Amino acid sequence: MSLFRRNQNFKLKSIFKGHHHVTYKDVPAIKCPFDYTLYQMIIWEIKPDLVIEIGTNKGGSSLYIADLLELNKKGEIHTIDIPENNENELVHQHERIKIFKDGFENYNTSSLSKYKTILVIDDGSHQYEDNLKALNKFSQYVSKNSYFIIEDGIVNKMGIQGAFNGGPQKAIKEFLKDNNDFIIDRKWCDFFGPNVTFNINGYLKRIN
Repeated sequence: MSLFRRNQNFKLKSIFKGHHHVTYKDVPAIKCPFDYTLYQMIIWEIKPDLVIEIGTNKGGSSLYIADLLELNKKGEIHTIDIPENNENELVHQHERIKIFKDGFENYNTSSLSKYKTILVIDDGSHQYEDNLKALNKFSQYVSKNSYFIIEDGIVNKMGIQGAFNGGPQKAIKEFLKDNNDFIIDRKWCDFFGPNVTFNINGYLKRIN
């Protein structure tokens, strides 16, 4: 399966396989390098004082984002997972990272009003139901001109969305159908070419 035009040799399956071995500070990060590049530009541009990340896993992505926040000299990341998750010790040591292990459904939003610019990233189960629940819970806290990023809509392009009950793309379409506060930001989705990202149609910008 070709990711780009036919006269190019990049293959989606090989990139998908490789992204499982991406690390940051030797901690598994499991993210497409294209999207890592986009993340550092987005975080520099909007300079969030809070990033909410759903899905910690080992924590390589959390560390990367925390270090980007450190370059901005502001901000913290709240990374959310389940009690059974076993993240790397480096995640616990970083002063800009706070870990929450009761699932995103139980994350307490009562203190979010004190933050000026909030960015949300959903890199959790990629199940349609979970994506939609996260969108409905956290979208109201995303700041104007900031983003709610839904990761790994690539599962739809790979034809394995059935394992995710429709996956991220189904959730995005349903959410946007009834929500005029967000748009799919083609600036980031198409940065390397039309949807050359693992987060297909997943860079949702708040405009209202």
